[in-house]
Amino acid sequence: MSGFLTGGALRAFVHALPKVELHVHLVGSASLPTVLELARRRPSAGVPTAPEALAEFFTFRDFPHFLRNYLAVTSLVRDARDIHTLVTGLAADLAAQNARYAEVTVTPYNHLLDGMTGDDLLTGLATGRAAAKAEHGVELAWCFDIPGEKGVVAGRETVVFALRERPEGLVSFGLGGPEVGVGRAQFAPFFTRAREAGLHSVPHAGETTGPATVWSAVHDLGAERIGHGVGAYTAPALMEYLAAQGIPLEVCPTSNIRTGQFPSIAAHPIRRLLDHGVVVTLNTDDPPMFGATLDGEYLAVAETLGLTASEIARIAENAVHASFLEPASKAALVTEIKEILLQDTEHLA
Repeated sequence: MSGFLTGGALRAFVHALPKVELHVHLVGSASLPTVLELARRRPSAGVPTAPEALAEFFTFRDFPHFLRNYLAVTSLVRDARDIHTLVTGLAADLAAQNARYAEVTVTPYNHLLDGMTGDDLLTGLATGRAAAKAEHGVELAWCFDIPGEKGVVAGRETVVFALRERPEGLVSFGLGGPEVGVGRAQFAPFFTRAREAGLHSVPHAGETTGPATVWSAVHDLGAERIGHGVGAYTAPALMEYLAAQGIPLEVCPTSNIRTGQFPSIAAHPIRRLLDHGVVVTLNTDDPPMFGATLDGEYLAVAETLGLTASEIARIAENAVHASFLEPASKAALVTEIKEILLQDTEHLA
């Protein structure tokens, strides 16, 4: 087994790992300069137009406060150019962290509700995705998700849009927004339609609620991966089920801290999940809003939990295996991760 790394050696190892991001929201990926640009273009949305005020705007009291401000930023995004800007900005940020592939959550219903046309949304996604690959070497795929707080009408409209348009790169179907008071089961018919059409099921569950929501995501929505899922940590039987079935969790530690779910990485249940054999992946959720980076998530967890290089590499491999990449691309990334680990082993020997 490879040994422990600290300081610069740890940072270099984490950066060298080819990484996969499985839980990042397109609007939430907007850099602060991008948000400022959009806010100044559309001041009526109520998003601050000064850097200091925007930083305060992104200091969240709790999850409902975060959601309100997130939706305000969403309302800034109005046309294909805005979508293209978000996509290519995310790709540049991913490339800077040696992330090779990401499955990006897009919420069509919210964009259409804010007045964007479906053609603009699809054009921005298509041109941005092509530029991400050509200019940054990052492959992007899409998850179209339901904004749960808007109810079954949003579920119906989202699945109709997804299956009618079926843009290149669409691989999965999700469910986001608040969990309290928004039962998972009511969206079951829409997930059934999406799964029957070949889309993978990746709903949020157990971010701000407990095991019951995760169980519902599995049983009612046929979840193949769980967005967040950390609420499972209080139920050993659920953790054992997730481990036995190989249902990965898209864990976003900094997000959980910034929205008030846990006070620190040390208090986060990620170690308990790992110890129960749950397949854990690390992700950023809404990185600039939370001051998160993918490299930073790996570093924070590695340092706090005292992970070895081989344990860190295993988490990177988890994300590859949990992704919906084609097998050849998965195999290539896993091989590269093992090569980086081998180089580290030889260096420590």
